[in-house]
Amino acid sequence: MCGIHNTVVDSASIEVNRRARRTKTDTLDAVKLVTMLIRYHNGEPRVWRVVRVPTTAEEDQRQLHRELAVLKRDRTALVCRVKSLLALQGVAGGPRAVLPDDVDRLRTWNGQPLPQELAERVKRECGRVASIDVQIRMLDRKRKHALRHGGGRAFALIRKLMKLRGIGVESAWIYVMELFAWRQLKTVRQVGAISGLTPAPYQSGEMKHELGITKAGNRHVRAIAVEIAWGWLQFQPESELTQWYQRKYGHGGSVVRRKGIVALARKLLVALWKYAEHDEFPAGAALKA
Repeated sequence: MCGIHNTVVDSASIEVNRRARRTKTDTLDAVKLVTMLIRYHNGEPRVWRVVRVPTTAEEDQRQLHRELAVLKRDRTALVCRVKSLLALQGVAGGPRAVLPDDVDRLRTWNGQPLPQELAERVKRECGRVASIDVQIRMLDRKRKHALRHGGGRAFALIRKLMKLRGIGVESAWIYVMELFAWRQLKTVRQVGAISGLTPAPYQSGEMKHELGITKAGNRHVRAIAVEIAWGWLQFQPESELTQWYQRKYGHGGSVVRRKGIVALARKLLVALWKYAEHDEFPAGAALKA
């Protein structure tokens, strides 16, 4: 509108001097940025990495599932805290996600009731868990309503992914809202790189080994991709991706299988991207009944 074009640059992609001690001032930094900007406009696109900034609406769509993830983490922390407090008094705990209904009826290892301050603290912690449960249920209902009645490309992609067996609302929602709905991905390499699931090789002379995955992409997508990869083996046993994993990693030990699941997660993410964007159905996969 004002005739000004802003370019947002990833600060980690700006090259710096690797000497042990280097001079750094605001003046030197400004000269460095102007020099690199000239190189960028003169035809050196790889001189730095330009950040793709989402619009306000695209960023706003990512708030619901991120808030749900925070609430679930907070609930888990509270439950574990209560279980730990009770375990110190010799109170046998049930499942991790279940809290006592009546704190006053609990007895310590010698049959005595809980100390007064501890009992009141446990009650307050249980009240916080109950409050978080209410918020989680409210957000779940809101997400289901949006998925049932929402329009637009994002919700269409979510419904499309959910047709596959092994893909639920949680994974489909994160894949679309964090990645597919607003990123203009063109190649398979871009899909792997943006999730941080690509390998990081290290080679110097005769020394050559892998440093693991880069973990330089979207952590929400990377976490759900690995989780869904384990479920894909169970719910899609006839797919080509499952058969590939079983042939290459299925007969190895636990360490080999865990490494293989990362490779499967990357391949599965690419397959889901092709299915969502280009209607390429994953080979051998099955739809929900």
